Amino acid sequence: MNREKEVFGYVRVSAKDQCEERQILAMREFGVPDGCIYIDKMSGRNFERPQYRKLMQKLGSGDVLVIKSIDRLGRNYTEMQEQWRHITREKRSDIVVLDMPLLDTRQEKEDLTGMFIADLVLQILCYVAEVERENIRQRQAEGIAAAKARGVRFGRRRMPVPEEFYPLWEKYRKGEITARKAAGKLGVVHSTFLKWGKFHERKL
Repeated sequence: MNREKEVFGYVRVSAKDQCEERQILAMREFGVPDGCIYIDKMSGRNFERPQYRKLMQKLGSGDVLVIKSIDRLGRNYTEMQEQWRHITREKRSDIVVLDMPLLDTRQEKEDLTGMFIADLVLQILCYVAEVERENIRQRQAEGIAAAKARGVRFGRRRMPVPEEFYPLWEKYRKGEITARKAAGKLGVVHSTFLKWGKFHERKL
């Protein structure tokens, strides 16, 4: 008995970006059921994609994967190309890229010219996506460097050392109290207590 072909959607946004609704609306307009939309949120450094992995386990021959743009498949040119090949050749599933109608593998592929153009567009879009990512990273780095040059400080402000710390530090040095107990009295974690202590020792 042949399994019924399904349509899936994949949405990926960064942890700071809350605009997944735009991608979800595009999936719904295409006709992807809500229960078949897989969403990953992640930071820029962490590219673990648990929902994508679940989707890959579900995706089968003849199924359709809908994505908003080609860069949803990976972080760089190589990864996007690898995922495209994995889905279309190994999984034997179709892909629809909503932002680029030409990248729709459901279309007939008997036309050699059409196949060539689609493959060429895929490679160009993967390349452009990676270049844009690098440009954004460079602009961010330049912006941070310019801000630092203006005296802007990044990160959390250093917590001021309370006066109660110093007698507790002396007790800790003498072995009369543990770092955790001393930190608890100050309402901080023990690593902060030890960091204050190292800074205090350097000043002596």
